[in-house]
Order: sequence, then structure tokens, then C-alpha cells
Amino acid sequence: MATPKLGWVIYNGHLGGKKFLDFAEWIQRAAHAQDITMKIIKNNALLGMVGTDNSLLKEEQQLPDFVVFSDKDIPLAQQLEAMGIPLYNSSNAIAVCDNKILMYQALATAGISIPKTIIAPKIFPGTTPVQLDSFNPAIAELGFPMVVKEAFGSFGEQVYLIHNIEELHQKISEIGTNPFVLQEYIQTSHGRDIRINIVGGRIVASMMRTSETDFRANVSSGGSMQQYTPTEKESELAIAAAAAVGTDFAGVDLLFGPGGEPLVCEVNSNAHIRSIYDCTGVDVTESIISYIKEVLS
Repeated sequence: MATPKLGWVIYNGHLGGKKFLDFAEWIQRAAHAQDITMKIIKNNALLGMVGTDNSLLKEEQQLPDFVVFSDKDIPLAQQLEAMGIPLYNSSNAIAVCDNKILMYQALATAGISIPKTIIAPKIFPGTTPVQLDSFNPAIAELGFPMVVKEAFGSFGEQVYLIHNIEELHQKISEIGTNPFVLQEYIQTSHGRDIRINIVGGRIVASMMRTSETDFRANVSSGGSMQQYTPTEKESELAIAAAAAVGTDFAGVDLLFGPGGEPLVCEVNSNAHIRSIYDCTGVDVTESIISYIKEVLS
């Protein structure tokens, strides 16, 4: 395929706030700097027509050579792929990263080191109350404190540190029918982690995040950040994790495991890049566009 002339960057038109449009604008600026026309498109401006000939109801007259898909609208991503348009990241990679259960399964299948993780059984809406005693084997396996993570959530939200059985039962009751996992608490990484940005199997930026007030180190939860050079083992783990879930680019979060052994906390297919730019001065979008040009050339 020839070097692309037109790209779209798609973000969610229903979400308020600046951060989602912010990423799209950074991608657009990086594309223009590399002589690519890049249009910012809201997902709700594209309606998929499913049939013998897959198509879109849209205002745009020209389809793009590629799409940077910065949303989690999986059906729309799949629709674009069915029309033969390359997506970065792919619909499958986004879907796996968006669901922590699928993400941890993919990482484990690839032999990636993760905290001990237990999948909660599925609960259908309108069924009998949650049978809390069914979680006793998980309690015996993980002990307290433990971490409960809802399968769907971003920016460190929907992640809870649980200290005893009463808190666990309360949290499970609150979560209700939402899927979640129970996970080993990594005391050696309390309030600190590493964010490594991977593009095309290569590290382009990294930082350490720390928090004095929260077991989560996310900057959006009040954590601070500083430049960080990952060890060879951390680098290899982050690159392998990004590949295991099928991402072209990703933000990989690592925990400091016991004995200094790194563990993958999660892989973010739609990692926002302003914080790591503020910390390191590296504009990750420049590498993303360069990678896409190389793949499509």
C-alpha cells in the first residue's frame, strides 16, 4: 500500500471533557507534521450499515486510508475493518484491553507475569442475590488485603483495595452484575508503578508514578510522576505484554513485584499521552504516526 494520504482519528462524541478530544488533536498535529491529512471524526457521526455491502452513513465523502481509533466503540471499529480500512489499534486489541478479564487471560496465555488473578462468576440481572459464600475459595487463595477490579474502567477508577471480608461483601454487592476480578495485592508496589509507552514493539517513553495517599499511582488519582529508565527485564516485559494483547501502540503499566520482579498491572490500548509528555517531553503521537506510515508504505 502506498503511503497514506488521508487518515481519520476517531473519538467518542458523547463523552464530555477535554481529554478525549485532546488525544485526537495531538494525533492530527503529528500527522500534519508528517504530510498526512488527518480528520478528527466523532464516533456518532458514523453509522454502520450492516449487510451484503458493509458501509457507513456519514457526512464525509472520502474514506480514509487508515484510522487511529482512540475510542472503545468496538462495533464501529469492526465495521470499519469489514470495509477494508486498517485500524490502529485493531478492534480486537481494543476489545481485549477494554475488558480486564480478557486482558489478563491473554497475558497469562502468553506467559506474561501478572498478579494472581481470580475471575468472578457471571451474574445475570434480575437473578437471586449474590451468593457471597461462593467467594470463600478466593479469600482463602488471596487473603487480605486484596484488590477488586471491575472488568471495565479507566484512569484507575473501578479499582478497590479491600481489607476484610465485610468490605469484600459490601463491594461485591455494590458491583452487582458488572464483571470483575479479584487480584493479589502487591504490597511492594503500594502507591507506585511504571508507565511505559510502546509503539511498534519499541519503547518510546517511560515514567514512574507515585502516590502518597492512594495505593493506586494513577496521575488522574493524584499521583506524581518522574522520568524513569526501565531495566532490561522491565523493558522486555512491557514489550511482550503490548504484543500479547495485539496492540500497535499501548501504555503498559508495571508493578514492582516482590524481590524486584516486575509484574504487568494492565495494558492500555488507548493510553492518553499528555501526562507522559509533561513528564518526559516525548510526544508519543509522533512515533505513532511514523509507525503507521512505515506499516502502510
